[in-house]
Amino acid sequence: MTPQGSENRGVVTGAARRVLITGAGTGIGRAVAKRLARNAARLVLVGRRAAPLEQTAELCETAGGRARIVSADVGDESSVRELLLQTGETLGALDGLVNNAGLAHYGTVEETPPERWNEVHRVNLTGPFLVTRAALPLLRCGDQPAIVNVSSTLGLRALRNAAAYCSSKAGLVNLTRAVAMDHADEGIRCNVVCPGVVATEMSRLDRDDGLDPDERWKQLEAVHPLGRIATPEEIAEVVAFLLSPASSFITGAALPIDGGMTAGFPK
Repeated sequence: MTPQGSENRGVVTGAARRVLITGAGTGIGRAVAKRLARNAARLVLVGRRAAPLEQTAELCETAGGRARIVSADVGDESSVRELLLQTGETLGALDGLVNNAGLAHYGTVEETPPERWNEVHRVNLTGPFLVTRAALPLLRCGDQPAIVNVSSTLGLRALRNAAAYCSSKAGLVNLTRAVAMDHADEGIRCNVVCPGVVATEMSRLDRDDGLDPDERWKQLEAVHPLGRIATPEEIAEVVAFLLSPASSFITGAALPIDGGMTAGFPK
């Protein structure tokens, strides 16, 4: 029995998947690209800065994949429209989409300027909306197409002094569920991963809390029952699974990858 809407999509081997990744220049996005490249994936790597994207592309080519870089602003509709035109020219169709581009800001509602609130939501929530909306025609032509959004444990539970980030990531969790419901009958799956603290540039941002960076790092490790911070590669393994046909009966799921953080208190 074939999934509804997938009758004409052919046999998928798991290799040479065609995937668009936003926020691919560093961190989780780069790790996902490298992981997919090991299976000879054909990738479109998206970000604001060309230099990090070029570095990611080189790593992907070395790993056995093929990559094209596109500089784009995921929160701008015209930029996204041009991005998907180039993606269509390069790949023809999409088997996977990873909405990973994100922006952090620390502060309470009172401390957050409206323009900063708008910018965080523009990148973290409007961006995935615009990219998914524009990518759907290419996904419909793909083999067992899947979308993976990258949220955060802060999309599932709140943290003090992170109002804009928490709300944007929570919105992304429920946007994922809505997309999964709306497009299940087309055979398009949509899931979201919710990492805990990951060793990336974003996790090292100054939170203006007066803490020594090393002391803050120890505190971040301690909130995970496993007693450590994740590597980008650990998140990438789960994203690669959710993009693959091996996860064909998973859609609308919000999966914490957090060392037990959302399961309970470590001590």
